[in-house]
Amino acid sequence: MNRTVVALLRDNAGHAREFASRFDDVQNGQHPEAVTVCCSDSRVLQDHVFGNETPGRLFTCGNIGNRVIQRTAAGEVVSGDVLYPLEHTGTRTAVVVGHTGCGAVTATYGALTDDLDVGSEPPGIEHCVGLLGPQLEPGVALLPDGVDAGEAVNRLVEYNVDRQVEALLDSDDVPDDTDVVGVVYDFQDVYGGERGEVHVINVDGERDPETLRAASPEVADRIDRIWTY
Repeated sequence: MNRTVVALLRDNAGHAREFASRFDDVQNGQHPEAVTVCCSDSRVLQDHVFGNETPGRLFTCGNIGNRVIQRTAAGEVVSGDVLYPLEHTGTRTAVVVGHTGCGAVTATYGALTDDLDVGSEPPGIEHCVGLLGPQLEPGVALLPDGVDAGEAVNRLVEYNVDRQVEALLDSDDVPDDTDVVGVVYDFQDVYGGERGEVHVINVDGERDPETLRAASPEVADRIDRIWTY
């Protein structure tokens, strides 16, 4: 068998030994505390980001660009994988998790600035970039002159998280009492903390760091933005 799969199965055996007794309370149902919407990226370990080792605690979703929107015949709607725990498991916290150096945002930025021919990508990737494009295009227009590509991408990472939070808040399908939080996972030391830290940039549409720190002083050191617009 493929050596990578053999190694994965060996590691899974250790996981099974460690977790065998942790499923008793979730054998027949789940009531996760939060749904997290992360970018599909090998550097973003969704459960490990939050130190999660409890089955049933987090409902984790992942896709290119940590999007909450899918395109249907009826138009753009909140993606079913994000909506499911909000509709059916009593979950009332949604966390959109962007990350520094995001490849999806980089590709979308390239497409919007004519530095990338999206038509050369496979249809699945082209579709994902096409969903992000309309949301990020206003952000590209807001970028200050003189920022290099890396700076532009990390600013747009925040902008993208803001747009996903906004989409959840604006959706009639999302229960009104859902708390929606936008964060950025930083493994590039962009925010000046430890690599691997999560930084809160948006809470229920509020984006001003000082206002957010005043409201949540217990985590004031984890609230920050690199771009206000």
